Amino acid sequence: MTKLSVNINKIAVVRNSRGGNRPDVLQAALDIERFGADGITVHPRPDERHIRYADVRELKPHLKTEFNIEGNPIPSFIELVLEARPAQVTLVPDGPDVLTSNAGWDTLRNREFLKLVADRFHEAGIRVSIFVDPDPEQVRGAVACGADRVELYTEAYARNYPTDREAAIAPYVKAAEAARDCGLGLNAGHDLDLENLAFFSERIPWLDEVSIGHALISDALYLGLEETVRRYQKCLVK
Repeated sequence: MTKLSVNINKIAVVRNSRGGNRPDVLQAALDIERFGADGITVHPRPDERHIRYADVRELKPHLKTEFNIEGNPIPSFIELVLEARPAQVTLVPDGPDVLTSNAGWDTLRNREFLKLVADRFHEAGIRVSIFVDPDPEQVRGAVACGADRVELYTEAYARNYPTDREAAIAPYVKAAEAARDCGLGLNAGHDLDLENLAFFSERIPWLDEVSIGHALISDALYLGLEETVRRYQKCLVK
Protein backbone atom coordinates (compact mmCIF):
# COMPACT_ATOMS: atom_id res chain seq x y z
CA MET A 1 0.00 0.00 0.00
CA THR A 2 1.34 3.42 -0.96
CA LYS A 3 1.18 5.75 2.02
CA LEU A 4 0.58 9.49 1.92
CA SER A 5 2.84 11.57 4.16
CA VAL A 6 1.87 15.24 4.25
CA ASN A 7 4.66 17.80 4.49
CA ILE A 8 3.44 20.62 6.73
CA ASN A 9 6.25 23.11 6.10
CA LYS A 10 3.97 25.51 4.22
CA ILE A 11 1.60 25.71 7.19
CA ALA A 12 4.56 26.89 9.25
CA VAL A 13 5.42 29.46 6.56
CA VAL A 14 2.02 31.11 7.01
CA ARG A 15 2.40 31.11 10.78
CA ASN A 16 5.89 32.56 10.64
CA SER A 17 4.83 35.37 8.33
CA ARG A 18 2.89 37.03 11.16
CA GLY A 19 4.37 35.58 14.31
CA GLY A 20 2.27 34.04 17.04
CA ASN A 21 0.70 30.62 16.56
CA ARG A 22 -1.85 31.04 13.79
CA PRO A 23 -2.24 28.66 12.09
CA ASP A 24 -1.36 26.17 14.80
CA VAL A 25 1.14 23.74 13.24
CA LEU A 26 0.52 20.99 15.79
CA GLN A 27 -3.25 21.18 15.45
CA ALA A 28 -2.96 21.16 11.66
CA ALA A 29 -0.82 18.02 11.82
CA LEU A 30 -3.31 16.28 14.11
CA ASP A 31 -6.18 17.27 11.82
CA ILE A 32 -4.32 15.97 8.76
CA GLU A 33 -3.86 12.65 10.53
CA ARG A 34 -7.54 12.62 11.47
CA PHE A 35 -8.49 13.30 7.85
CA GLY A 36 -6.73 10.12 6.74
CA ALA A 37 -3.06 10.86 6.03
CA ASP A 38 -0.65 8.02 6.79
CA GLY A 39 2.17 10.23 8.02
CA ILE A 40 3.52 13.71 8.68
CA THR A 41 6.72 15.06 7.12
CA VAL A 42 8.74 18.07 8.20
CA HIS A 43 11.90 19.56 6.73
CA PRO A 44 13.54 21.83 9.31
CA ARG A 45 16.28 24.05 7.91
CA PRO A 46 18.96 25.85 9.92
CA ASP A 47 17.38 29.28 9.32
CA GLU A 48 14.00 27.93 10.54
CA ARG A 49 12.17 29.81 7.81
CA HIS A 50 9.30 27.36 8.06
CA ILE A 51 9.36 24.35 10.41
CA ARG A 52 11.41 25.13 13.49
CA TYR A 53 13.42 22.72 15.60
CA ALA A 54 10.99 23.49 18.42
CA ASP A 55 8.09 22.34 16.20
CA VAL A 56 9.76 18.97 15.74
CA ARG A 57 10.07 18.54 19.48
CA GLU A 58 6.44 19.54 20.00
CA LEU A 59 5.06 17.32 17.26
CA LYS A 60 6.74 14.06 18.15
CA PRO A 61 4.83 13.17 21.38
CA HIS A 62 1.44 13.83 19.78
CA LEU A 63 1.59 12.24 16.34
CA LYS A 64 -0.07 8.86 15.88
CA THR A 65 1.04 8.15 12.31
CA GLU A 66 4.56 7.81 10.91
CA PHE A 67 6.77 10.84 11.47
CA ASN A 68 9.33 11.59 8.75
CA ILE A 69 12.01 14.23 9.31
CA GLU A 70 13.94 15.22 6.22
CA GLY A 71 16.95 17.46 5.80
CA ASN A 72 20.64 17.89 5.28
CA PRO A 73 22.53 15.83 7.91
CA ILE A 74 24.52 18.67 9.44
CA PRO A 75 25.41 18.18 13.14
CA SER A 76 22.42 20.12 14.52
CA PHE A 77 20.02 18.17 12.29
CA ILE A 78 21.51 14.84 13.35
CA GLU A 79 21.16 15.78 17.01
CA LEU A 80 17.54 16.85 16.50
CA VAL A 81 16.60 13.61 14.76
CA LEU A 82 18.31 11.49 17.40
CA GLU A 83 16.39 13.39 20.06
CA ALA A 84 13.02 13.11 18.32
CA ARG A 85 13.47 9.51 17.10
CA PRO A 86 10.97 9.58 14.23
CA ALA A 87 9.97 6.48 12.30
CA GLN A 88 12.03 7.70 9.33
CA VAL A 89 14.73 10.21 8.49
CA THR A 90 15.20 11.29 4.87
CA LEU A 91 18.66 12.58 4.03
CA VAL A 92 18.54 15.48 1.54
CA PRO A 93 21.65 17.29 0.23
CA ASP A 94 20.22 20.82 0.31
CA GLY A 95 22.52 23.68 1.19
CA PRO A 96 21.45 26.54 3.49
CA ASP A 97 20.97 28.93 0.55
CA VAL A 98 18.59 26.83 -1.57
CA LEU A 99 14.91 27.74 -1.77
CA THR A 100 13.83 24.10 -1.94
CA SER A 101 15.49 20.73 -2.51
CA ASN A 102 16.81 20.63 -6.08
CA ALA A 103 18.98 17.51 -6.46
CA GLY A 104 19.55 14.05 -5.09
CA TRP A 105 22.67 12.68 -3.44
CA ASP A 106 25.59 11.30 -5.37
CA THR A 107 25.57 8.08 -3.39
CA LEU A 108 28.84 6.90 -4.93
CA ARG A 109 30.96 9.91 -4.06
CA ASN A 110 29.33 10.40 -0.66
CA ARG A 111 29.18 6.74 0.35
CA GLU A 112 31.49 6.96 3.36
CA PHE A 113 29.76 10.03 4.81
CA LEU A 114 26.24 8.72 4.23
CA LYS A 115 27.13 5.33 5.71
CA LEU A 116 28.41 6.97 8.91
CA VAL A 117 25.21 9.01 9.21
CA ALA A 118 22.95 6.06 8.44
CA ASP A 119 24.71 3.94 11.05
CA ARG A 120 24.06 6.55 13.73
CA PHE A 121 20.36 6.64 12.92
CA HIS A 122 20.08 2.86 12.73
CA GLU A 123 21.56 2.61 16.22
CA ALA A 124 18.58 4.69 17.38
CA GLY A 125 16.10 2.47 15.54
CA ILE A 126 15.30 5.03 12.82
CA ARG A 127 14.61 3.98 9.23
CA VAL A 128 16.90 5.78 6.75
CA SER A 129 15.79 7.02 3.34
CA ILE A 130 18.20 8.74 0.93
CA PHE A 131 16.98 11.34 -1.57
CA VAL A 132 18.23 10.46 -5.07
CA ASP A 133 17.72 11.38 -8.70
CA PRO A 134 16.00 8.74 -10.90
CA ASP A 135 19.28 7.04 -11.81
CA PRO A 136 19.58 3.27 -11.25
CA GLU A 137 23.30 3.64 -10.49
CA GLN A 138 22.60 6.14 -7.72
CA VAL A 139 19.82 3.91 -6.39
CA ARG A 140 22.14 0.92 -6.25
CA GLY A 141 24.77 3.09 -4.61
CA ALA A 142 22.37 3.80 -1.75
CA VAL A 143 22.61 0.18 -0.64
CA ALA A 144 26.29 0.62 0.25
CA CYS A 145 25.36 3.81 2.10
CA GLY A 146 23.20 1.78 4.46
CA ALA A 147 19.84 3.07 3.20
CA ASP A 148 16.63 1.23 3.96
CA ARG A 149 14.81 3.20 1.27
CA VAL A 150 15.45 5.76 -1.43
CA GLU A 151 13.21 8.71 -2.18
CA LEU A 152 13.07 9.54 -5.87
CA TYR A 153 13.29 13.26 -6.63
CA THR A 154 10.24 13.77 -8.86
CA GLU A 155 10.62 17.38 -10.03
CA ALA A 156 11.62 16.30 -13.57
CA TYR A 157 8.64 13.96 -13.76
CA ALA A 158 6.24 16.71 -12.75
CA ARG A 159 7.82 19.20 -15.17
CA ASN A 160 7.63 16.86 -18.16
CA TYR A 161 4.32 15.17 -17.36
CA PRO A 162 2.07 17.69 -19.18
CA THR A 163 3.83 17.24 -22.51
CA ASP A 164 4.72 13.51 -22.53
CA ARG A 165 3.81 11.50 -19.48
CA GLU A 166 5.29 8.25 -20.83
CA ALA A 167 8.67 9.86 -21.38
CA ALA A 168 8.40 11.57 -18.00
CA ILE A 169 7.79 8.36 -16.09
CA ALA A 170 10.29 6.15 -17.97
CA PRO A 171 13.44 6.94 -15.93
CA TYR A 172 11.47 6.63 -12.70
CA VAL A 173 10.25 3.14 -13.57
CA LYS A 174 13.85 2.07 -14.24
CA ALA A 175 15.04 3.59 -10.97
CA ALA A 176 12.13 2.03 -9.09
CA GLU A 177 12.91 -1.37 -10.59
CA ALA A 178 16.53 -0.99 -9.50
CA ALA A 179 15.37 -0.24 -5.95
CA ARG A 180 13.12 -3.27 -5.93
CA ASP A 181 15.90 -5.49 -7.28
CA CYS A 182 18.26 -4.23 -4.55
CA GLY A 183 15.72 -4.84 -1.80
CA LEU A 184 15.32 -1.14 -1.05
CA GLY A 185 12.04 0.43 -0.03
CA LEU A 186 10.81 3.19 -2.31
CA ASN A 187 9.51 6.68 -1.59
CA ALA A 188 8.93 9.63 -3.91
CA GLY A 189 8.39 13.34 -3.59
CA HIS A 190 8.66 16.86 -5.03
CA ASP A 191 6.01 18.59 -7.17
CA LEU A 192 3.63 15.62 -7.14
CA ASP A 193 0.04 16.85 -7.32
CA LEU A 194 -3.55 15.89 -8.13
CA GLU A 195 -2.81 15.99 -11.85
CA ASN A 196 0.23 13.72 -12.00
CA LEU A 197 0.14 11.58 -8.86
CA ALA A 198 -2.30 8.86 -9.99
CA PHE A 199 -0.30 8.02 -13.11
CA PHE A 200 2.94 7.83 -11.12
CA SER A 201 1.33 5.52 -8.58
CA GLU A 202 -0.25 3.31 -11.25
CA ARG A 203 3.04 2.83 -13.10
CA ILE A 204 5.03 2.14 -9.91
CA PRO A 205 2.51 0.26 -7.74
CA TRP A 206 5.17 -1.03 -5.33
CA LEU A 207 5.84 2.53 -4.16
CA ASP A 208 5.90 2.64 -0.35
CA GLU A 209 5.29 6.33 0.31
CA VAL A 210 4.87 9.74 -1.26
CA SER A 211 5.68 12.93 0.61
CA ILE A 212 3.67 15.92 -0.61
CA GLY A 213 3.54 19.42 0.80
CA HIS A 214 3.43 22.49 -1.42
CA ALA A 215 0.79 21.31 -3.89
CA LEU A 216 -1.37 19.69 -1.22
CA ILE A 217 -1.42 22.72 1.05
CA SER A 218 -2.07 24.97 -1.95
CA ASP A 219 -5.03 22.82 -3.01
CA ALA A 220 -6.34 22.94 0.55
CA LEU A 221 -6.80 26.72 0.25
CA TYR A 222 -9.62 25.98 -2.20
CA LEU A 223 -10.80 22.51 -1.20
CA GLY A 224 -10.15 22.45 2.54
CA LEU A 225 -7.69 20.12 4.24
CA GLU A 226 -10.04 17.19 4.73
CA GLU A 227 -11.23 17.04 1.12
CA THR A 228 -7.70 17.59 -0.17
CA VAL A 229 -6.25 14.70 1.84
CA ARG A 230 -9.12 12.51 0.61
CA ARG A 231 -8.41 13.37 -3.03
CA TYR A 232 -4.69 12.72 -2.74
CA GLN A 233 -5.34 9.38 -1.06
CA LYS A 234 -7.69 8.48 -3.91
CA CYS A 235 -4.79 8.95 -6.38
CA LEU A 236 -2.69 6.25 -4.71
CA VAL A 237 -2.71 2.55 -5.46
CA LYS A 238 -4.08 0.71 -2.45
